[in-house]
Amino acid sequence: MHDSHTALDVVQDAMLKLSEKYGDKPAEELPLLFHRILQNTIRDHCRRQKVRLNWTTLFSAFQPKHTEEEFDPLDVLEDSDNQSAPAIPDAAFEQKQTIALIENALSNLPARQREAFLLRYWEGLDTAETAKAMNCSEGSVKTHCSRANHALAAILEVTGVELP
Repeated sequence: MHDSHTALDVVQDAMLKLSEKYGDKPAEELPLLFHRILQNTIRDHCRRQKVRLNWTTLFSAFQPKHTEEEFDPLDVLEDSDNQSAPAIPDAAFEQKQTIALIENALSNLPARQREAFLLRYWEGLDTAETAKAMNCSEGSVKTHCSRANHALAAILEVTGVELP
């Protein structure tokens, strides 16, 4: 990891997991357990970052070309509650087409994959919160999200939306 703050957060998360799950284990077992938990926490973090990067890059198509302000693509998605739209007609048309393709792709996902994907990436819940909301295990959430990502990427690629 290139960011020391992120690295410290990952180590802290691993230490919390170790203390929560294995606090009753003998001290001589803790270093190996911590090492394994840390490896898994790093992998989870990297996977999450990779997925976020893919979707952030996809949504960067909505970003105005010349702006110095912080931009949130969800702020410009047009719906019944949000009437903002890009000033350029071509960009607005392209944006509407892309949004329609994404909505269509989401609607073609199986219900559990769609639910996991929307809770994790649209609502910003972590794996544990998503598992609780879906009444399933964290492993199931990860599986549903992974399958949803692959399915969405395939659907969008077929429809002409290029992913990085």
